[in-house]
Amino acid sequence: MNMVESFEKIPVKVFPDSKKGSAYVAQEIAALIRKKAAASEKCVLGMATGATPVSLYAELVRMHREEGLSFKNVITFNLDEYYPIEKEAVHSYWSFMHRHLFDHIDIDPANIHIPNGSWPKDDIKKYCAAYDEAIDAAGGIDLQILGIGLNGHIGFNEPGSSIYSKTRLVNLDNTTRIANTYEFANISKVPRLAVTMGIGNILKSKRVLLMGWGQKAAIIAKAVEGNVTEQIPASILQQHPDCTFIIDEAASSELTRNKAPWLTGDCVWTPVMIKKAVIYLALKLGKSVLSLTAMDYIENGLSDLLVEKGDAYEINLQVFYMLRDSITGWPGGKPNAVIPAHPERSEPHPKRCIIFSPHPDDDIISMGGTFMRLHDQGHEVHVAYQTSGNIAVTDEFVTRFIDFAVGFEEMFGIDNHKSQQILKAAREYIATKQKDQPDTSDIRSIKGLIRRCEAKATCRYVGLPEGRAHFQNLPFYETGAIEKNPMGEEDVTLTMQLLRKIKPHQVYCAGDLADPHGTHKVCLEVVFESLRRIKAAGDEWVKNCWVWLYKGAWQEWDISEIEMAIPMSPDQVMKKRFGIFIHQSQKDMVPFQGTDSREFWQRAEDRNSNTANIYAELGMTKYAAMEAFVRWHY
Repeated sequence: MNMVESFEKIPVKVFPDSKKGSAYVAQEIAALIRKKAAASEKCVLGMATGATPVSLYAELVRMHREEGLSFKNVITFNLDEYYPIEKEAVHSYWSFMHRHLFDHIDIDPANIHIPNGSWPKDDIKKYCAAYDEAIDAAGGIDLQILGIGLNGHIGFNEPGSSIYSKTRLVNLDNTTRIANTYEFANISKVPRLAVTMGIGNILKSKRVLLMGWGQKAAIIAKAVEGNVTEQIPASILQQHPDCTFIIDEAASSELTRNKAPWLTGDCVWTPVMIKKAVIYLALKLGKSVLSLTAMDYIENGLSDLLVEKGDAYEINLQVFYMLRDSITGWPGGKPNAVIPAHPERSEPHPKRCIIFSPHPDDDIISMGGTFMRLHDQGHEVHVAYQTSGNIAVTDEFVTRFIDFAVGFEEMFGIDNHKSQQILKAAREYIATKQKDQPDTSDIRSIKGLIRRCEAKATCRYVGLPEGRAHFQNLPFYETGAIEKNPMGEEDVTLTMQLLRKIKPHQVYCAGDLADPHGTHKVCLEVVFESLRRIKAAGDEWVKNCWVWLYKGAWQEWDISEIEMAIPMSPDQVMKKRFGIFIHQSQKDMVPFQGTDSREFWQRAEDRNSNTANIYAELGMTKYAAMEAFVRWHY
């Protein structure tokens, strides 16, 4: 057993991203299907739903179409279903599975089994027992696919579920319902009950593959490295004889192999690794970096660092200087100054900068202080609002703003016949709008206009002249539904055109992949792909273009990763808050807020003050807040 295995009680395979991890799982599924088909046997698969397996199902569909993978010998059993819900409802898992997989492959419909969200409640136990019997009659599940909830649930087996539990009706934990609001307009629309296979069913599967991406890092570490407990249902998989976790790099960040790799065996002591280890030690012991002693290193698994690098105080100083040099009030570089360790170049000055904002408020929420400072220090700042953000506006805002348009035209003697018609039609549509019914194109356009006006007002608040706000309305987003398309060629083309028009020296974009419906991730991929293509084409300007990644409303960079930290005074914090308040459609009731019930301005302030507090704990100057960035090299 190697040292990693001594910490990880379940085998874990880490892939660069969810797409590659999903491709690995798809290959294993395909190999099993073909092996069973060659032996004239049925292949019984346990299927999962939610955001996690979407890429997996897309890859299986591709393999069916392009590689001839047949599903004629496949029998499927889905883990769960909302209750009560009609199977044809857009948010049902029956619809999900057919939309993403079953409608695109050659599986026999008779071989598809999904718990029925409309089973009579009085007879639910009988139907659940019959579901378990059907699994047994098929010979048991050969391969079970799982996701993992932020609270550690598998299927809808919430914390406290018995290891012996079978298929049954359950209450959904509130954290689960909040997490699943990405599928619905708001939490009130998320069902409170669900039918789920039990942990006992899952443990009977011959093989289990659990997939976890991005923001699941903390719970994955607990499930893999912690004790077996029914309070973290996924940890019970430690008792399964053939289970593997398939995760991406972001989801592996809390594993000991990444968080404290020196504890798992030999470690190459690069400056980055030394910084990570010393910060880890200082925060663990509640000491400033310069207060750490040789004994602190020895007693906490870092004696090898002392052996290789020598004196503890010299190591402390090295990390102290790295932290100190990451702090700057000049995000665009300090003009007429030679500062070798400064995060940014002094020249050229002023710089052309472009901030890519996935939604129309991420610029001010995530890096509002830096945004304002770049402008105030004389740089040519542009903002590219990548998507319209039109689904994140409530219907009430639509009628309110059309009503204003009607009144405005009346006030100034403008013919308002057309706007009255639009208002009447919108009110009638909204009054009869069904639970899962998408907005009309007119209403979507109005919602997009509301967010565009708020974004333009933010740019004026910062002081940007007209023409510096660019509304890309990337096509991948414009589905009219919560679920978005993957990155497309037109998204990249539009972004390349804008980059070539501005020829920036600095690009800022959202490196926050915890956005609940994946918009940030797609937006980041679009920018990365655009810059790679421009570089490959030989454009001269791109050689002098630096890319800085900020985090969004959900997470912050680990303190050891931060390469540029922009301090903010109390006055600057308040100015940023008022800038966020301009986005009135996003205040009070935040649509699609994910698992965090705080408003965006509260998240931003807490995140920025926490970063400043950690720097202070490590021995740096105490600031009111800090915005943090990591450089991306391409």
